[in-house]
Amino acid sequence: MKRVIYSGAGLLLIALAFLVFNIVSGLAFTNARLDLTEQKLYTISEGTESILEALESPIELQFFYSDGAVRDLVALRNYARRVEELLRAYERAAGGKLKLQVIDPQPFSEEEDRAAELGLQAVSLDRGGDKVYFGLAGTNAEGHTQTIPFFPLDQEEFLEYEISRLVQSLATAQFPVVGVLSGLQINGGFDMRTQQATPPWMVLEDIRQLFHIESLKHDIDMIPTNVSVLMLVHPKQLPEQTLYAVDQFVMRGGKVLVFVDPFSEADPGSMMGPGGFAEEKASELEPLFKAWGLRMPADQVVADASYAMSVGVGPERRAVRHPGWLSLPQQALDADDVTTASLESLTMATTGLLEPLEGASTRFTPLMRSSGYAMPIEAGRFATLQNPEELLRGLEPTGERYTLAARIQGPAQSAYPNGIEGRKDGLKESDSINVIVVADTDLLSDRMWVQVQDFFGQRFPQPWADNGSFVINALDNLSGSDALISVRSRGRFARPFVVVEELQRQAENRFRETEEVLQRRLAETEAQLAELQSPDPEQALELTAEQQAALQGYMQEKLRIRKELREVRYQLNADIEALGRTLKFLNIALVPLLLTLGVLGLWFWRRRRVA
Repeated sequence: MKRVIYSGAGLLLIALAFLVFNIVSGLAFTNARLDLTEQKLYTISEGTESILEALESPIELQFFYSDGAVRDLVALRNYARRVEELLRAYERAAGGKLKLQVIDPQPFSEEEDRAAELGLQAVSLDRGGDKVYFGLAGTNAEGHTQTIPFFPLDQEEFLEYEISRLVQSLATAQFPVVGVLSGLQINGGFDMRTQQATPPWMVLEDIRQLFHIESLKHDIDMIPTNVSVLMLVHPKQLPEQTLYAVDQFVMRGGKVLVFVDPFSEADPGSMMGPGGFAEEKASELEPLFKAWGLRMPADQVVADASYAMSVGVGPERRAVRHPGWLSLPQQALDADDVTTASLESLTMATTGLLEPLEGASTRFTPLMRSSGYAMPIEAGRFATLQNPEELLRGLEPTGERYTLAARIQGPAQSAYPNGIEGRKDGLKESDSINVIVVADTDLLSDRMWVQVQDFFGQRFPQPWADNGSFVINALDNLSGSDALISVRSRGRFARPFVVVEELQRQAENRFRETEEVLQRRLAETEAQLAELQSPDPEQALELTAEQQAALQGYMQEKLRIRKELREVRYQLNADIEALGRTLKFLNIALVPLLLTLGVLGLWFWRRRRVA
């Protein structure tokens, strides 16, 4: 009897101890997290931690997510959970400087009005007309607001980057300054051929909406300290003092976006007499490029048969493919770099090629590349080219994919280690430079990417390529701190599960088969209803009793079929949801159960030894 009492008391003590352990651990380790994912998806990077530690004033984040409207959208619901978990991690790491509010904007509510007012994007579902909000709005202490209108599911790798960029932009009181030094009339000017004034290029108007632009002179001897990013466009024959200024700007950590060109069609050239123009349309930064670890071969233009654009030739505007004018699809762009990952197409004209120098200390990352059906040709051939088909017929692809734009990062030496005359005290090296080089300037001109309409003095752009978006992305990325730039692409939350995918395929097959049958029955019922129902109210009153009964029967059948359809659609994810509940149960209950059994086993083992 005593052994029974002792055994019962022991089991009770174990149960009480286990209960106390759960309560104490729940209270003491509320904020404890253990990230066991392969790519640490729920752990923010060091760059993000640096941005959050530098916050001086509080920031409020509002995560708008239409939870009730997406109950049947498993992928979106799971991704929303991932976004919320990451935002919670931001909130914990900010040490009270960041407050998160999760909002489910119900239809016709004040929260929905607030989301629309902030500029968040509402996406309509296919069925029912419900609108889904899935975006983020941030507000700083001064009342300035930044938003992510909608989190695209196909850009999950850049989720942390986008959130960190939003936080950093709210922490910065002023627009970043872009210093523009251009050898082309991007600010507008006068066209000697047409004898008319030209407006500023639309890409500059886009930049001005997000950055403060400071125009720099051709012979500047020092880049102003307030410049966040230096944008060099067609730098032709820059004096040594300007090259040295650019060199020192990069050495002290400045970021540069460079557009050079072996044959700039946007460059009008120099007058050489009546109706003649010089062929001096090339630009280069040879001494700086050499120090940065790359080169652009002079007088070489990439001709590409695969990416050749279609252009109109002759008075009849006959469509001809131009191998010197390229339309780059997504597969030609780097999917892992934030400047090009979200773009769909870019257009370039008579672009050069970039090559890394052997033994360079910097890292050369191609951002844009030609297809394998390309070859370099002499730039001079484009000066007198009348028919692009001539180039196409003579094209002999080398099979190599040529780099048209690249990012240069890493340690670098100064191009002027001994300084220049009158300036000998410059920096000799940099631990890390960050430069983006594009071997084309024509992609910036309006004709290559946007149609501009003038309406009562207002210019309305209609982009047909992503050239402008690329420039904004590049400046946005380069103008961020080193901490933000280090927050590059992460892994994807979605991981393939064979069992789940098989269950989903089976459910979709059942859904499609059943739905087709029900849809046919519904169509037949509606057709029979249409025969009985008349658009004329007077004729509708003349239905016999049998017809009235048939009408009611068909209407009830219609309602029953629609209910069955809703049930079939609900059952689409039933097996997956059941599997999820099973896994949750195992995760929650299995570990405590094994722990309890282990303790009991140890207790009985000790009791037996004592006995």
